[in-house]
Amino acid sequence: MMGRISHWIDGKPWDGVPARHGEVYDPATGEVTGQVDFAGPTEVDLAVDSAARAFPGWRDTSLAARSRVLFAFRELLNTHRDELAAIVTAEHGKVLDDAAGEVGRALENAEFACGIPALLKGGFSENASTRVDVYSLRQPLGVVGVISPFNFPAMVPLWFVPIAIACGNTVVLKPSEKDPSASNFVAELWARAGLPDGVLNVLHGDKVAVDGLLTHPTVRGISFVGSTPVARYVYETATSHGKRVQALGGAKNHMVVLPDADLDLAADAAVSAGFGSAGERCMAVSVVVAVDPVGDELVEKVRARIADLHVGDGRRPGCQMGPLVTGAHRDKVASYVETGVAEGASLVVDGRGHPIDGEPGGFWLGPTLFDHVKPEMTVYTDEIFGPVLSVVRASSYAAAVDLVNANPYGNGTAIFTNDGGAARRFQNEIEVGMVGVNVPIPVPVAYYSFGGWKASLFGDSHAYGPDGLHFYTRTKVVTSRWLDPSHGGVNLGFPRND
Repeated sequence: MMGRISHWIDGKPWDGVPARHGEVYDPATGEVTGQVDFAGPTEVDLAVDSAARAFPGWRDTSLAARSRVLFAFRELLNTHRDELAAIVTAEHGKVLDDAAGEVGRALENAEFACGIPALLKGGFSENASTRVDVYSLRQPLGVVGVISPFNFPAMVPLWFVPIAIACGNTVVLKPSEKDPSASNFVAELWARAGLPDGVLNVLHGDKVAVDGLLTHPTVRGISFVGSTPVARYVYETATSHGKRVQALGGAKNHMVVLPDADLDLAADAAVSAGFGSAGERCMAVSVVVAVDPVGDELVEKVRARIADLHVGDGRRPGCQMGPLVTGAHRDKVASYVETGVAEGASLVVDGRGHPIDGEPGGFWLGPTLFDHVKPEMTVYTDEIFGPVLSVVRASSYAAAVDLVNANPYGNGTAIFTNDGGAARRFQNEIEVGMVGVNVPIPVPVAYYSFGGWKASLFGDSHAYGPDGLHFYTRTKVVTSRWLDPSHGGVNLGFPRND
């Protein structure tokens, strides 16, 4: 047993009596490894009040002093990246290499935040009117809430927290109750980096904690990543309570393969993007659109690669795909295999029979491949969030584009082709927020921003990068006049811009 995983409030683990608690599992064995405190209204108030008390001091801390904390945190995160990756694998189940990659992307966002002082500069117009100067300031919102999902317990919180802190805000982070320990580990690193008490608080729990943040009058902004139904709920609830919201929802990401594509490259990409992290990624490729006549050959290449995938405990050497995060989620994803068959899709590979290198009690499901999937089938319409890959046949490039654009989601998509003209046309015509050209998972680097279109995003701001800076700050414009000693006395007329 790992023991108790408590809230992190006012710079230390919370030692009160929890309202409720939940169980944390090792997905590779099915064993309970710890108990996590679940917040009630009292704990929500404690965390928010801690952040509110810390805000004035942190807001007024110099950019130079903030930068020193950010650089120290970046160094600590880099030093302890292997430990954090091991925590992610132990509670989420993804293999160590994948967890290390997640921490690496988190580190990129911490590095971007280190440069925030250079981006917080406002504008200045001297003599906008006679002896009148006008200038703009970027100022923090105040207390902000971050609600993150189970699939990236290290990376997604660090999409938001470093930028929010760098901009002068204080934060209450609510991680997933399924894999909560990464957030506590990161909070400890922030404390060691010199972050003042209360600037970052970690609140564990379920809907009670979420609703507490969405409705709390002191919380000024909410950042969320999760499924589309919950993202819509978060957006509607928080905005109705006067908060600024960025809510990133679900996805059904397509990978279009044109006849001129390198099919070996495309097959490699489909397997890695479809089954990496057991398909539990909002940027996972879940639909391959094979444009005639490449379908049969491409499906065979994907099938052959699936047969060689090493599925098992992510801590064991050579494992490429781990278990799903919980038994309930594994069972839900597995049910789609039966549904797909019942609705007429061709089951090329049944993941329920894939060999497993792990304990029998783990939450296992091997990679599954469907062919001849139709847009009206459940395996196409639903965000399965597991290792199930569907192949849809398209008669032409135009038919493939129409298929992608008709989908209600618009998170990410990719095209595989050797035709530069086709790729350029695709990136212009496709109605999706992130596009890859011969890149299956086009997650932007830290100095761009992450986010989709349509039902994949609620609110106007994407995550991290320039959008993160804009989200976590408000612009204030100051008009200033300092009179010289020779002014002519009181003038009751309206100011003229001459």
